[in-house]
Amino acid sequence: MNTSFYIAKRYLFSKKSHNVINVISGISVLGFTVGTMALIIVMSVFNGFESVVIKLFNSFNPDIQITAKEGKTFDISTLAIDKIKQIKGVVYITDVIEENALLKYKDKQFIATIKGVRSDYNILSGLDTMMAEGKFILEKDSNNYAVIGQGVAYNLGLNTNDIFNPLEIYVPKRGNNNFTNPLESFYSEVVFPSGIFSLQQEYDVKYVIIPIRFARKLLNYDNQLTSVEIVLDANEDKEKIQKQISEIAGTKFIVKNRFEQQEMLYKIMKSEKWAIILILSFILLIATFNVIGTLTMLILDKKKDISILWSMGANRKLIRRIFFIEGLMITFIGASLGLILRYGFIRMPDSGSFVITAYPVNMKLTDFAFVFIIDIVIGIITSWYPVKQISKKTIQQDKKM
Repeated sequence: MNTSFYIAKRYLFSKKSHNVINVISGISVLGFTVGTMALIIVMSVFNGFESVVIKLFNSFNPDIQITAKEGKTFDISTLAIDKIKQIKGVVYITDVIEENALLKYKDKQFIATIKGVRSDYNILSGLDTMMAEGKFILEKDSNNYAVIGQGVAYNLGLNTNDIFNPLEIYVPKRGNNNFTNPLESFYSEVVFPSGIFSLQQEYDVKYVIIPIRFARKLLNYDNQLTSVEIVLDANEDKEKIQKQISEIAGTKFIVKNRFEQQEMLYKIMKSEKWAIILILSFILLIATFNVIGTLTMLILDKKKDISILWSMGANRKLIRRIFFIEGLMITFIGASLGLILRYGFIRMPDSGSFVITAYPVNMKLTDFAFVFIIDIVIGIITSWYPVKQISKKTIQQDKKM
């Protein structure tokens, strides 16, 4: 066994002449353990929240969205839909019409976005599994129905069982601005709600899902669309398919994947995660100052041993290595315990108001490796400083004795 490692291990686990050194050594290990545990838990929880948020957004956002590069709408005939359908990996395509509208229910009004889609839109979105009330029905027996976001329904005080008061939808008439009688500038239709979905606040307070045929009639559209949404096979190369669709669509259209549709959100989530990691790393660095104190006091406690080792022919490099390895051992033990003694799910306060009842945890091997490397780097720095500064002075004093 390596001499410096053997002596360092003996110093770490043997009883010191001053009991306070044992206490400080234990505190050093505990500090590293708690700091490492906090770092890996926070990273895992951030990963978990990221997975939950992405899952929620993916329930509404398609794999691929095609929109016009210029203007709000485009004619469906200008997009080669048939060629896109032939691409391997394209599972489902739906036409979409979106427009802001004024909603009225009884004496309450609210501005929201109507989204006209095909009746089988739940294949793309999975909204039929996110229903808080009622069912996901857009068309039945030639009748039109609407599926309302929970936030919209709350602001309107909407009741899905009310068969006497329909939801009134008002949209501006194109090219008709009658300032003398503003009511003539709007076109309205009524529809009964079939259900209320609860997905994510951003969507719940914004969207009302209606049949695309109803949206065309309401907005007086013929072949115009605001977007085309596409579902891809999960086993296919989505990046490759996106490139193929972009080539077919041409320069007049923008083809976005799920990340690009919510690019700002994902960037904010990544920035928050790295900011927290940086803060906790500084806290961990502060906690490692105990290692400096431990090594300093241990060196003073072992002055006699250092003198004996020097007399037996040990050089300055070997003596420094002994205490340096001990500092690394404290770091390694604390880091290992922190990585092993991680928590599972931590209950959230007042969890009934959130979509989950416990902090989601998604542990990744890369995070464990990253945290361990941080611990070792901090350990090397904090171990090197006292050994470099104090052991040199101690050895020189031993020479004079």
